[in-house]
Amino acid sequence: MQNIAKQVHSALLKSRKTVAVAESCTGGLLSGMLSSLSGSSAYLLLGIVAYSNYAKTKLLKIPASLIGHKGAVSAEVASKMAQSARRIARADFGIGITGIAGPSGATTTKPIGTVYIAIATSKKTTCRRLQLRGSRSAIRTQSALKALQLLNASIHSH
Repeated sequence: MQNIAKQVHSALLKSRKTVAVAESCTGGLLSGMLSSLSGSSAYLLLGIVAYSNYAKTKLLKIPASLIGHKGAVSAEVASKMAQSARRIARADFGIGITGIAGPSGATTTKPIGTVYIAIATSKKTTCRRLQLRGSRSAIRTQSALKALQLLNASIHSH
């Protein structure tokens, strides 16, 4: 964890870019990783844990109809989470994470370990679907680490 967190820390400081995070299944784990190093207040503007659908609609302004149609665990909702976090904080990057960490909550089309991670910039939003294995804790940790990797790649291509 420390290695990728340090890489992101350095890249954000060097590029003078900022980030805002909207998390669901990771419950603040990504925000914790991003804020773990001294000086992170220069780039981490906002971390919201929008665990319930109510929080997603009320705080992040994600249409209830979208959640109803696509499901809270979907590329569309992860993308809206990232875009909303970025907009609210006026950050360079927004990250949205939603998924099923288990052991309950799985469906036939979305098994345990299904996670969507979106990264939003002013120009575009990209979203990745992951299918992770392991315990609830392992899935949450892997999700946050993957988000750091995707953010790192976005910083370097921005």
